Amino acid sequence: MTLPSDSPDHSPPHETPHRSSTQAPPQGADPAGETLGSLANLGWQALFTIGLASIALGVIVLIWPGETLRVVGVLFGVFLLVTGVFQLASAFGAHVPGHLRALHFITGALCVLLGLICFRDTLESILLLALWLGFGWLLRGIMMTAAAGSSPGMPARGWQLFLGILTLLAGIVLIVSPFGSIAALTLVTGIMAIVLGVTEVVHAIQLRIAAGRLTRGSAGKQRRALFHAHPHPQH
Repeated sequence: MTLPSDSPDHSPPHETPHRSSTQAPPQGADPAGETLGSLANLGWQALFTIGLASIALGVIVLIWPGETLRVVGVLFGVFLLVTGVFQLASAFGAHVPGHLRALHFITGALCVLLGLICFRDTLESILLLALWLGFGWLLRGIMMTAAAGSSPGMPARGWQLFLGILTLLAGIVLIVSPFGSIAALTLVTGIMAIVLGVTEVVHAIQLRIAAGRLTRGSAGKQRRALFHAHPHPQH
C-alpha cells in the first residue's frame, strides 16, 4: 500500500523570488524640480557676484575718477592696437577681395597709429576716446533718426526717434567738449554701475528665496513618495 505522503509530487518546485539590486525611483520624485532648483541656485549666485562687482566698480570710479580715466585710456589704446594688427593681417589674407585690401590696410595702419598715440600721453588717449565715442554716437543717432523718420510702421517709432535724437546730441556734445563730457560720463557711469549692482543684488536675494521654496517643495514630494513606496506592514 502506498501512503499518500509517499506519492511522488509532480508539482513544480517553488522558486524564491529574489529582489533586484536596482530599484526604480519612486513615482513621486520630481527630477525636473531638482534641476530647476540647481539652476536657480547657480543663477542667484551669479547675479549676486555680478552685483557686488558692479557696486565695487562704481565706487572705484567715483572715488578715483582721474585714475579710472587713465586706465580706460590705456585699455582703449590696447583695443586700437589689437584691432589695427588684425586689420593689417586680414589685408593680406586670401579671403579678402582685392578692392577691399587697401581699405583694410589703411584702417589697420590708422588704428595702430592711434593706439601708439594713446600710449604716448594719457590726455591724448582720453581725447581720442571721447572723439571715438562722439563720432560713433553721432552716426548711430543719425541712422536711428533716419530709420524712425522714414518708417511709419516701425514699432515704438516715437521712442526710436527720441533715442536717435538724444544719441545724436550726446555725440555732438562729446565732440565739442571732449574732456568735460568724458569726465561727466565717467561720473554717470560710476553712479549707474552702483545702481545696477544694487538692483542685481536685490534680484539675487529674491531668486535665492524662490530657489529655497522650490527646493523645499521638491524635497517634500520626494519624502512623501518614499513613504508611500514603503508602507507599514499590515498585521
